[in-house]
Amino acid sequence: MTSPTIVPCPQCKSPVRWGPDSPYRPFCSERCKLIDLGQWADEQYRVPATPDLPFDDHPD
Repeated sequence: MTSPTIVPCPQCKSPVRWGPDSPYRPFCSERCKLIDLGQWADEQYRVPATPDLPFDDHPD
């Protein structure tokens, strides 16, 4: 039998067992999951984007 995969909670860094018995994975708890969601909602996290390119109806 292989040992379970353990990952750090992205929010508090507590060890989290990666498996079906961890319903909030990769977070350790609902609290950490909601803190992370709130940070996304407050725009504390951002996904980099490239500027929109001009749309050309008739490519050469």
